[in-house]
Amino acid sequence: MKPSLFAHQPIANPLEAKTCQDLSDLELAQILAGRLALGNGDWHRLKGNRSTRAREQAAAALVYLLRDRPEEALSHLQQATGWLDRTLAVPPCPDHGR
Repeated sequence: MKPSLFAHQPIANPLEAKTCQDLSDLELAQILAGRLALGNGDWHRLKGNRSTRAREQAAAALVYLLRDRPEEALSHLQQATGWLDRTLAVPPCPDHGR
């Protein structure tokens, strides 16, 4: 499992304190990645939705690019591409086998 996108710079609720123009590019990307990330409740329902999964991975890649971590960004971009070109298959449930 990849480390959390928000592990180093968590944002409580930046929109309460700042307008979008006041947010950094990284903060905006983190908000987008957080909104697009599949939560536990959505995982089973959306695990095979290629468009949803590609958006999730592309947003994660943007966060890594803005953190100057190109290797992680490339990995997420490749996953996004895999969802779109159908070279990635739906993964098994992460809770099964525990």
